[in-house]
This record gives sequence, structure tokens and C-alpha cells, in this order.
Amino acid sequence: MFSKLDQVESRYEEVNMSLQRPDVASDQKKYRALMKEFSDLEKIVVLYREFRKKSAALQENKDLFVNETDSEMREMIREDIKALEAEVPVLEDTLKIALIPKDPNDDKNCLLEIRAGAGGDEASLFADELFRGYVSYAATQGWKVELISYSDGNVGGAKEVIASINGESVFSKLKYESGVHRVQRVPATEGAGRVHTSTVTVAIIPEVEVVDVKIDMKDITIDVMRASGAGGQSVNKTESAVRLHHIPTGILVHSQEGKSQTSNKERAFQILGMKLQRLEDEKRLKEASDARLDQIGTGDRSERIRTYNFPQTRITDHRIGLTTHALDAVMSGSFGHLVDPLIAYFQAEALKKQSSSPY
Repeated sequence: MFSKLDQVESRYEEVNMSLQRPDVASDQKKYRALMKEFSDLEKIVVLYREFRKKSAALQENKDLFVNETDSEMREMIREDIKALEAEVPVLEDTLKIALIPKDPNDDKNCLLEIRAGAGGDEASLFADELFRGYVSYAATQGWKVELISYSDGNVGGAKEVIASINGESVFSKLKYESGVHRVQRVPATEGAGRVHTSTVTVAIIPEVEVVDVKIDMKDITIDVMRASGAGGQSVNKTESAVRLHHIPTGILVHSQEGKSQTSNKERAFQILGMKLQRLEDEKRLKEASDARLDQIGTGDRSERIRTYNFPQTRITDHRIGLTTHALDAVMSGSFGHLVDPLIAYFQAEALKKQSSSPY
């Protein structure tokens, strides 16, 4: 591990010197790329230098303790050793996590898609509640949520809701939300008090620039129409909504929340690009021999990743065996109860993989 950390530190110094060169400073694209690399490396280097400092201090105190004869001084040194012996392993573990190969999508914004599945009206109601929970969680993280489209359910709720979420580390925290979410509760329309089971599907797709994905316009059909749904008196007066159909894949994209046809068209093409990129990523991962990499790589999960049991105020994440009774808090936006353990779990899995390989 330490030889790898030495390489990281050496690259950090190299990038730092490059950033001071006039030719680099004048090339904005190269400068931004190096600044991003410098920032990522700096986080590891700061940890590494703190680890070395604490490790050296620990060894120095141990040497002093052996040669010290004064009982009071020995006790002071003993306390220092005890504190450092607690700190050094924590720093070492943090360094190991920092060296885990980073998902290149972790720092990206994302597209959130929620669709009602089995369960009819109850699924639509839960889809809306889940979306509102994510919006509240986004607010606690300082993220911005922009609604792209919202399809009403028959008795309220949402058949489908699509939104973009922008902010720091959005995808890294939300990527494990992709999959089937199951809800168990007594619907308001159930007179006999029986618990019903419904499902919604969630997709978290990392944002990509349209220029990053090749889209042949011959493969696209574009329809414009009047926007529908709540939006004020003028919402249906102009044909501002845009729908794209990507013929080779059958992907349909609908954008209506923008104020103009142009903005909706731009947004629709960005969403299409994100979905096409996701298909390519999934294709590559399916070809990989490592099933665990497939699980960690995209955020996609098996059927029924999580169950929300309202009568027992319990949430169970089936991937990691996590159970919490903080259902009300989670649905109000405290998704950290679920997100943080998931991140810790998959980091631990990556560490196991990393520890089996030489540094």
C-alpha cells in the first residue's frame, strides 16, 4: 500500500508543478482537468502525510518510553502512546478506502426516474411519496432538484416522475437506490384493513454531456405537443413539450417542464444521451467476468432491493441485510439511515477485493 501511496504523492507534486506553468494555465481544458486531478490527489496526500506524522510520533514515544526513568514522565508518554495507537489504525483504514479505484461517475449529477409498478393506484401513491422523500433528502445535502416530467396516477400520486438532481457527490450517494422498492401497507381505500404489497422501480442514471454520446439523428423521431398537468394557465397554450423516440433501442424520452420548446428539446436530448450511455455501461459490465464488479459498478440491483413495511414501521434492505425502524424519518428525507450503511458495505467489499491484490 505504501509504495502506491508514494506514487500518489509523487504524482501530486508533479501535477502541482504543471499547474504553475504558463502554457498549462492558458489552456483552460487542460488546466481544469489537472485541477480536478490535483484536488483528488490532495485528499489522499493530506491523509498520507498525517499518517506518517502520527506513525513517526508513535515510534518516537515508544523509544522515549523505553529510556525514560521518571515515573511521571513515563505515564505521560504512556498516555500519548495510547492515543496514537488509537489514531494510526483509523488513518490507515481511511487511506485504504481512499485508494479504492473511484467510480468515474461518482462526482456526476444524475437523473432520477421513479415508476409505479405492481399494485395499481397504491404503487402510484408510493411513487410520489418516495419522490418527495428523495427531494427532502436532496435539500439536506444542498442539492438542486429540477422536475423534468410528472405523469399523474388515477387517484393521485405518480405513474412516472423524472427529475434531475445536481450537486456535490450526487451519484455516489444515490447510485445504490436503483432497483425495485416494495411497499407493504393498508391502502386508504382498503375497508377490511388488509395489508397490500406494491412496487415501484427507481433508476439513478449519471449525467453525461450530449457530445459524449454519438446520436445519429436518422435514428430519432421528434414530436412536439402541448404540455399537460399542473403548470398554470398558459401550460396548454403552446406546443412546448417534446418527445424523442430512439428507434434502434425503443427508448422514449418526454420533457415538458421547461418554459420553451427549445429548452425541452435540449433537455430531452441530454436525457436520451444519459440513457444510451447507461445501456453501453451495462453492456460492458455484463461482459465482465466478475459478477461483484457488475453489482458495484452501475448501482443496478436485483429485484426487490428494499421493503418498506408501514404497519411495523420497518425498512429492510435485502442486499446487505440492513433493518431499521426509522421508516417515518426516511420517508421525510433522512435517507442517510440507508445510504450511509450501503456506502460502507460496498466500500468494505471493495477493500476485500483490494487486499487480495498486491499493491
